[in-house]
Amino acid sequence: MKIEILGNSDTRSGFGAGLSELGRTNENVVALCADLTGSLKMNDFKDQFPERFFQIGIAEANMMGIAAGMTIGGKIPFTGTFANFSTSRVYDQVRQSIAYSNKNVKICASHAGLTLGEDGATHQVLEDIGMMKMLPGITVINPCDYNQTKAATLAIANHIGPVYLRFGRPKVPIFIPKDAPFVIGKALLLQEGTDVSIFATGHLVWEAVEAARTLAKEGLSVELINIHTIKPLDNESILRSVAKTKCVVTAEEHQVAGGMGESIAQLLANNHPLPMEFVAVNDQFGESGNPADLMKKYGLHSTDIIKATRRVLKRK
Repeated sequence: MKIEILGNSDTRSGFGAGLSELGRTNENVVALCADLTGSLKMNDFKDQFPERFFQIGIAEANMMGIAAGMTIGGKIPFTGTFANFSTSRVYDQVRQSIAYSNKNVKICASHAGLTLGEDGATHQVLEDIGMMKMLPGITVINPCDYNQTKAATLAIANHIGPVYLRFGRPKVPIFIPKDAPFVIGKALLLQEGTDVSIFATGHLVWEAVEAARTLAKEGLSVELINIHTIKPLDNESILRSVAKTKCVVTAEEHQVAGGMGESIAQLLANNHPLPMEFVAVNDQFGESGNPADLMKKYGLHSTDIIKATRRVLKRK
């Protein structure tokens, strides 16, 4: 795939655009929000389909219960709030009312990771992927840019079962073509290579692209794969890649514990053990700050992926 910057936008706007399109094409889609309509970019859906938009207020647990109930009548509810409030604040309701009974709820979680920025640790979340992937039956998706987030939003409406869709606040490069395939559970190969496999998700995909370009100038051939679906993991694509490169770097805006890298490590431990490095947050809470500065401080920058790649190659 040719990688070039097509624009610049936040992933939450991709969600908002996808939700509005679903409103026009699927009459069963309804939207619920916990007093963050503008932040989730749900205003357009609200304005076009007021009878299908439900403002629940700052009552996230109640929102999850209402959404679960609406599925019984055939509706496809999309809930919207910050990722922290979509998981840690409502974990009991998600587990008991949605996951355990396999309700067709789409939990749409914005402002994930550190890049929420100035609101700080009480609103940031770095544990959500781990919390959600442990629940049986929930699909976990973490797209990387506007186009992929819109495609993911459209795709999950046709997927039967609970979904956790994770996206962010800041503007990031758009580099996935509009017509790129988005298949739940199938990774997207961005670049073929032979020296090292870099698996990245969410905002870290672009950081991995920049890292791969720098490494190419050093004569290194990077295989770069976008893991947009963390559960179910695309085992086949991962194992095919590592059989060729013999070493791995994973990159994500999440804790090491419970993250995408942990899932890949488990897969490799059972099938193909080899040298591996993790670019992720290591047992820390976030803090207030400029998103770009936080990414550097917590080791989530392209330079950190480069350093991890050099380390893993020495162990190969």
